[in-house]
Amino acid sequence: MSFDTIPILDLSEALNPETKPAFLDSLRYALLEVGFLYIKKFNIDEALIRDVVAEGKAFFDLPTEKKLEVEMKNAPSFLGYSRLGNEITRFKTDWREQIDLSTTHPVPGPSDPLYHNLLAPNQWPDASSLPKFRPVYEEYMTRMGDVSMTFISLVAEAIGLPSTAFDSFFDKAQQHKLKIVKYPDLQELGVEGEAQGVGPHKDSMLTSYLLQASQHRGLQVQNHEGKWIDCPPIEGTLVVAMGQGLEALTQGVCQSTTHRVLSPARGSGARFSVPFFQGVSYDATFESMEVPEHVKALREEVVKKRGIRSDDIEFTFQKGRWGHLGEATLMNRVKSHPDVGERWYPDLLKKIREVEALNNQNAKEPKGPLAEKPRESQTVEAH
Repeated sequence: MSFDTIPILDLSEALNPETKPAFLDSLRYALLEVGFLYIKKFNIDEALIRDVVAEGKAFFDLPTEKKLEVEMKNAPSFLGYSRLGNEITRFKTDWREQIDLSTTHPVPGPSDPLYHNLLAPNQWPDASSLPKFRPVYEEYMTRMGDVSMTFISLVAEAIGLPSTAFDSFFDKAQQHKLKIVKYPDLQELGVEGEAQGVGPHKDSMLTSYLLQASQHRGLQVQNHEGKWIDCPPIEGTLVVAMGQGLEALTQGVCQSTTHRVLSPARGSGARFSVPFFQGVSYDATFESMEVPEHVKALREEVVKKRGIRSDDIEFTFQKGRWGHLGEATLMNRVKSHPDVGERWYPDLLKKIREVEALNNQNAKEPKGPLAEKPRESQTVEAH
């Protein structure tokens, strides 16, 4: 059997020596067998959460011309505003609009690797229109950065590693990212049936933390039997997803899990969400962490017990494919945002389209019964 619910963990129990062992047991189960969980009591003031939700929704109420002042394609960093229907997952349009932010970094120098373009200042909306927006989101990203670093140390302990096992994969001034996302309902989109808020994908990096900012269902997680499990909003929680970076670092012990977002039902109004993505050094490689045999054995036990199902989501951090995380991340961003690619990375976009054309051609050719199905998806950052 596979999971049919998403576990809920109380993060405050990890701070109490008496309850921490049971917490780590529950976390180990979530890491090995689900790849998703809720956390509650994560020590961020409720007033700040309310401000994050209010300011995020207010951004989408700005006139279109004000939002376009900070459009993503203005800069090579992939930070900024994306119009409705401007991102692609699994070769299909994602029906959402969003703004991408990150912890602040200076513009990279001319001798830096190309992927350091991802490290840059934010494009903030006009302060005269939204005076609280920037201070609220800077504070939230700082606080969420602390939560994510505490949580990743607990991940290490839960699988039998030292709490500092992942420390070398973070920069001294580590970049973390955040999105504010609006998913219009089917009535606003003018669509019958279902629509793709964001298609099936796995998160990149290490861990991500979703604040579901409205009471809409829509987030679904795919279990090992291929069934879609609802991950509804629960007051006072964040939804935590394991990323492909964590899967790569732990040599498959911590699994990233496929998930998607369905557009809200007709007449239900827009769904809002604020996912935060824990960063990791773009200069990192994924071949430098030693994983003890007793840790690898945890995965083998789960595979034997549950019969883990494979899927067709492309694994981003294939050994030998990329020299650094930053190279893989940049290529994925160009693939997801071709408008930014056309303006700032035309050579990379050309390579991506050549590979896609070749994959499409191969997919049309007759294949034997044992031929491998071409992988169709990319790692993206979305909830």
